[in-house]
Amino acid sequence: MIRVVLAPFIFVMHTTLQILNLALWGGLIILLGLVKLLLPNGRIRTAWNKVMHALMFSFGRISVILIRLFNKVDIECSVHGELSKNSWYLIIANHLSYLDIILLIEFATHRIPAPKFFLKKELIWLPFVGLGAWALDMPFMHRYTRAYLEKHPDKKGKDLETTKAYCEKFRTVPTTVINFVEGTRFTTQKHLSKQSPYENLLPPKAGGVSFTLSAMGELFTNVLDISLLYPENKRHPMMAMLSGQMTKIVIDVNVTPVPELQQESERTESEFRLYFQNWLNGLWENKDNRIKKLLES
Repeated sequence: MIRVVLAPFIFVMHTTLQILNLALWGGLIILLGLVKLLLPNGRIRTAWNKVMHALMFSFGRISVILIRLFNKVDIECSVHGELSKNSWYLIIANHLSYLDIILLIEFATHRIPAPKFFLKKELIWLPFVGLGAWALDMPFMHRYTRAYLEKHPDKKGKDLETTKAYCEKFRTVPTTVINFVEGTRFTTQKHLSKQSPYENLLPPKAGGVSFTLSAMGELFTNVLDISLLYPENKRHPMMAMLSGQMTKIVIDVNVTPVPELQQESERTESEFRLYFQNWLNGLWENKDNRIKKLLES
C-alpha cells in the first residue's frame, strides 16, 4: 500500500537515475567510439572494444542495481546448460519491454561475450542509445514493406547485405548476437491482430536469424533460447519497474544446439527457408509450453 502511494515519487527518482546512468555510460561509449575511428585495425582496436564493452556491462549492472533498489523484486535466473566467455552465441528471445535489453546486458556480464543487438534503423536517433549502439558496432536494420520493395526492387536484399557486413566484424572475437524474432514487443492487441497460434508469444520471423546463421552459422557454439517473463506485472512492465511495483522477473535460458543449416545440393532456396522456418516454429512452440509452465509455477 505504501509503495502504491509513493509510486509517483519513486517514478520520478528512479527514472531520473536511470537516465543519468544511461547518459553517463552512453556518453563515454560514444566518446570512445569517435576515438576508435582513428585507430588502426588489429590488437589496439580489439583492446579498445573490450574497454567499450566493459562500459556497456557497467551500464547494465548499475541499471539492475537501481531496479533492485527501488523495487522489492525477486529476479530468478535459470540456465540449463554450460556457458563460456570464449564462445559465440546466438540469442533468440521473446520481447515484452525495453527492460528486456537491460536484463540481457546484465545477464551477459561474466557469463558470455558482449551482446550485439539487431536494432531498427529509427533507433539511431534515440539519445545515447542510438550513437552508443553505433559505437559498439551493432547493426541497424531497415525493414522494407512488400509494397515498398515492389516500387523499389533495388532495395531487395539490402538487409541481408547489412547483416553479412556486420557479421564479418564478429568473426574475429567471441560475440553474442541477439535477435528478437517476433520483430516487436508483445502486447495483447498485437497478439490478437496477428492471430498468433501461441498463447504467450507473437509469431516468429525467420529472416534476421537466417541471415545471421547463413553469414556466420559455423562459428556459433550454441543457440541460447531465452524466455523473459514479468509474471506479476504483465501489462506495463517498464512502468511498473520505474514506479517501484515490479515484484518478479524470470530469465529462463535454454542452451540448445545450432540447427543444421548447410544447404544440400538438391535443396532449393525456398525449401531451405521453409526448413528453417519450421525449425524456428518448433523452437517457438516449445518456448510457449515452457512459458506456460513457468507462469503456472
